[in-house]
Parts: sequence; structure tokens; C-alpha cells
Amino acid sequence: MPQIFVDADACPVKDEVVKVAARHDLVVTFVSNGGLRPSRDPMIRNVVVSKGADAADDWIVENAAHNDIAITADVPLAARLVPLGVHVLGPTGRPFSPESIGMAVAMRDLKQHLRETGEIRGFNPGFSARDRSAFLSALDQTVRRAIKASEA
Repeated sequence: MPQIFVDADACPVKDEVVKVAARHDLVVTFVSNGGLRPSRDPMIRNVVVSKGADAADDWIVENAAHNDIAITADVPLAARLVPLGVHVLGPTGRPFSPESIGMAVAMRDLKQHLRETGEIRGFNPGFSARDRSAFLSALDQTVRRAIKASEA
């Protein structure tokens, strides 16, 4: 069965991940630099990594396998997971796929350059109820697809 890995630092959809995972009886691993609330649920794992810049990303890449699911807003992390065959979703439900990851990386790099040169400000749009709903739907579809692939 696939597992779900969550890049948990600043992840706004932890509760939604737990809800969908429970419905499908999947293990969820929250990976963070700290600040995770322990859970008594045996299907929920918390992994606390060192404070290094990419420590959580490195842990997820080393432990996620083909057909697992990862939740992250971190485009460079998504770019490392997609070639491994991991299903990757952003917290708004946006999928990162082999077809879309190149453009996502290019847009991230462009926006970073524009922020550094002062052309744009670094504000991200707020997280809305619509984003939360889109994420729930996308995660449920992704989980169903991953389970079906693991049974084939």
C-alpha cells in the first residue's frame, strides 16, 4: 500500500491529510524540523529531523518510494520526488507531474529572481476554503489512483 509523506513545516492541510488517510487506512508520515504534536494513532508517524535547510526534504526523498504520495509546497522537493514515481501534490491540490514539474521549477526560479531584483514582492496569496476543498478532492483522487496502481 502507498504511504503519504508530508513536508510538515508550515503545511496548512495536515488535518485533511489525516482525514483522507484514515478513510483509506494509509500510513502518514509528517516530517519536520520540530513542533509536531504527537499522535496516539498508530497510522500517524512523526519524524523530526535536524535544523538543516533541506533535512526534511532529504529525509522524504530517501524514504519515499514509487507510488507513494507526498504533500509539499516546495517545488525543488517536488522536482526530486517526481522522477522517483512519487505522486506529489501541493497544499492547494496542484499536482506536480513529469509533464508539469519543469514549468513549475522554471516559474519558481523566475519569481525568485524577480523578488531578488525587487520587481515583485514576496507575498504568497492567502490559503482559502476553496484551496482546502480542492486539496481534499485532489488528495482523495490521488490516493485512489495510487491504491489501484499498487493492486495491479
